[in-house]
Amino acid sequence: MPTAFLEIVELPDGRIVLRRGDDQESLVTLEFSADARAFLQGQQVEVAKAMLNVGVQMAGRLAEGGLLNEEGTRVLH
Repeated sequence: MPTAFLEIVELPDGRIVLRRGDDQESLVTLEFSADARAFLQGQQVEVAKAMLNVGVQMAGRLAEGGLLNEEGTRVLH
C-alpha cells in the first residue's frame, strides 16, 4: 500500500474505521459487541487505536519481508 496519511474514525453507528485521510472508503473496520463495549467501559476507541497501530506495523513488516524465519517460512505466533 502506498504511503498515505491514515486516520482512525468512529462512525455514528459505533464502528471504528481506518481510512486514508483523503478518502471515505474504509481500509479496516472494527466493530465491538455490546458485551465488549460494556467490558471496555467506553474505552473502545483507545483499544481500537492500539489494535490498528499494531496492524499497520505488521503490514509494514510484511511489506519488507520481515516476518519470515531463517528457513523462509512465516511465523504465525
